[in-house]
Amino acid sequence: MRLARKLTAALVLGILLVMAAYAYLQLRQEIVLSTADLRRTRHLGLAWLGTMEAVWQQEGPARAIELMHRADARAPDVELRLWALDEAVAGLQRPPLSAVQLERLRAGKLVREERTDDAGRPWRHIYGALKVNESHPAAIELMEPLTPEQSFIHMSHLALALATITVVVVCSFIAIGIQYWFVGRPLELLREKTRRAGDGDFSGPLVFRQRDEIGDLAQDVNAMCARIAEAHQRLAVETAARITALEQLRHTDRLATVGQLAAGVAHELGTPLNVVSARAELIGSTDLSRRDVIANARIIVEQADRMTEIIQQLLDFSRRRGAKPSLADLRPVVSGALDLLSSVADKARVQLRYDAPAQAMLARVDQNQVQQAVTNVVLNGIQAMPNGGQLTVTVTPRRTRPPQDPQGTERECVVIQVDDNGKGMGPEQIAHIFEPFFTTKQVGEGTGLGLAVAHGIVTEHGGWITVDSEVGRGSRFSIVLPQPAGGHEVAVA
Repeated sequence: MRLARKLTAALVLGILLVMAAYAYLQLRQEIVLSTADLRRTRHLGLAWLGTMEAVWQQEGPARAIELMHRADARAPDVELRLWALDEAVAGLQRPPLSAVQLERLRAGKLVREERTDDAGRPWRHIYGALKVNESHPAAIELMEPLTPEQSFIHMSHLALALATITVVVVCSFIAIGIQYWFVGRPLELLREKTRRAGDGDFSGPLVFRQRDEIGDLAQDVNAMCARIAEAHQRLAVETAARITALEQLRHTDRLATVGQLAAGVAHELGTPLNVVSARAELIGSTDLSRRDVIANARIIVEQADRMTEIIQQLLDFSRRRGAKPSLADLRPVVSGALDLLSSVADKARVQLRYDAPAQAMLARVDQNQVQQAVTNVVLNGIQAMPNGGQLTVTVTPRRTRPPQDPQGTERECVVIQVDDNGKGMGPEQIAHIFEPFFTTKQVGEGTGLGLAVAHGIVTEHGGWITVDSEVGRGSRFSIVLPQPAGGHEVAVA
């Protein structure tokens, strides 16, 4: 409604300016009328002055005084008087003027004054000296009441003020009503509609009866909200499809990793199977004491449990699960990934070294997904050392900021750092290593999805992966995951 108030204020200001201009013209007209009335009175006085001069000179003072009385009796709105300027004129008194004014009269000039009578009524007095035989024996006084003129001016001002107030009030109410119904209320509805649209609620289309620009704007807003709602629906469907495809891609990568782990698992199962077979043959082929049978059976059970644990680890890694983020310690997550890859590392003559602090490294993550990301990065490092070597994994707390926001606020994070001394990479390869299906390995050694999947998982957890590599000197992958407030201070007994 602020716009309606502004428009009303602008309209009232415009009306006031127009009425002020009208008042100025009205005052100018009153000044012109007053000036014309004063000129008329002056001309009337000069006419009477000429007449009295002629009568005085031809018929004498007595005749002039008699004519003055007759004229005064017949003109009730104007009073005429004679005043003596010379001591020789009998029956006339001196006018109530100052010495300076008397000198002006004797010099043949008119004298004008405005005075109030005993009743408080204003009068205009005009004095003019009679010139008879080169002398000024008397002066004529013309008195005109100013009450009608002042009443006219007062009524004019009152009418002007009332007209201004009436016009302002009436126009203000009209403007307020029009602006409320046609501007303020529609704009308020439009603003409420845009707020709801900003919150994701595109229901409740606006219905305006007015056929103007605001009505057209309401229709455009309705059409825009309808298009945005359709786009949101399409986006939801596409997002669901993308998530499904991403999960399928990650599961495919997980199964590909399981295939690479299968040979190592078969090797790991060989030793306990041989032990189980030998102990079983020993029990079945010789006469053993009950104590020896129990001891051999216990060894068989231990080896079976070992094989079950190895197979269970492989099954747990390959099984598809939904994302379940929770506050978890990352140290056992990383340790589990290294256990899965131990057989692959042994086969590739790669020594795995793990270094983690005594305190818990907490982060809100999905443990299975993070384990897959760590497994992919570590497996990439093992494959980068075809002639064997050492791969070091460290888990440490660090206060850092995202590389894409170097001026941002630092925060507590957990860094899983994977260092290998393999072939390394150049800048051209580093620029593409997180792209799906990009690989520098030989055919059959990788699908090109491992690092891309790891990058996607870490990004979804609010973290990032940095890479430092040099050809011939190995690579360093740093998985950075945000840590909850105080998470690095939680100690493990």
